[in-house]
Amino acid sequence: MYSFLNSPPHPDGRDFVARLMQHRPGGRVPLIEYIIDDVLLRPIVTNLLDRTWTPFGPDRSSQSAYLDNFIQVWYRLGYDFVRFETGMSFQPHALIAQDVGPDPQRLRKWDEQHQGVIANWQDFETFDWPDVEQVDFFPLDYLNRHLPDGMGLITCHAAGIFEHVSKIFSYEGLCYSLMDQPDLVKAVTDRVGELIEAYYRRLLQLDTLLVIFQGDDMGFRSGTLISPADLQTYFLPWHKRFAALAHEHRLPYFLHSCGQVTPVMQTLIDDVRIDGKHSFEDAILPVEAFQQRFGDRIAVLGGLDINILAAGTPEQVRKRTRELIDNCGSRGRYAIGSGNSIPSYVPVENYLAMIEEAHRPTLED
Repeated sequence: MYSFLNSPPHPDGRDFVARLMQHRPGGRVPLIEYIIDDVLLRPIVTNLLDRTWTPFGPDRSSQSAYLDNFIQVWYRLGYDFVRFETGMSFQPHALIAQDVGPDPQRLRKWDEQHQGVIANWQDFETFDWPDVEQVDFFPLDYLNRHLPDGMGLITCHAAGIFEHVSKIFSYEGLCYSLMDQPDLVKAVTDRVGELIEAYYRRLLQLDTLLVIFQGDDMGFRSGTLISPADLQTYFLPWHKRFAALAHEHRLPYFLHSCGQVTPVMQTLIDDVRIDGKHSFEDAILPVEAFQQRFGDRIAVLGGLDINILAAGTPEQVRKRTRELIDNCGSRGRYAIGSGNSIPSYVPVENYLAMIEEAHRPTLED
């Protein structure tokens, strides 16, 4: 039995936000996570929480049962919030194959990198754009109504503006179009941005909403996926609008972006005005180095490298968790969690080792 389960949870979403928005050296270091894969949720629900697992199905009954379990996992593990995302589909081309991870019955989807659904103006004019009014907001509305006292909701539009545009064009198509058809790139980006902005206006009606925590992967191991100048021209202005909308409602705007995005960090902080940064990889920039450079201006979120979570031992995970709490947590404006998310190939015992170590200072106080 994990020791943190012996104490009743005391979630405090307002304190979570305050600790990440204000410098408060010392005290508890809150937990944060971006995504926990269902492959890990299921054994936690059944083995640790002794509940019946129900997949998220097409009917409201199965959806409600899934969401009840979803809430309990985040609640019992000690988070101050649940993070759940949904969004509009822009119907990009994709490659689908059997998952090679722990669940071979599941299909895995990869983005088509060479042929997009929009390649010219005719494609743009005939494209079947999604409608915000057709989005099923039931999961978010259900979570909003059923959270335990003290817990908040963290969400965003599933995938960010750069991700959606690069899927619509395909990555290769976007690179060519930035050179050959920049007006088309702007038109597509603005259309996607307007739709996501409309989606956010619906989200901001949720009264338990704590944070907008948008994911938008813009980098790879050694640089940004397109030039920093193009990111600043087409995509970051939309993040600025989303951040401003969150700020109008007195909510923080956190950004999850994988890869090397240091070339645009000053713009993200000074112009876009993000309030926190998530997604770190030791081989690119360890979270401690990022915090030393930018941590006096924004919150620093997570940072436990996925390679350690996936391939290390529970003892190695505990050791690294403790290092991050001691080194980053002591400076304030820091939350402990993975460097990216909790994917299906992370052993559940490693994930729970991180959680238990994160609770240890509180349990010993």
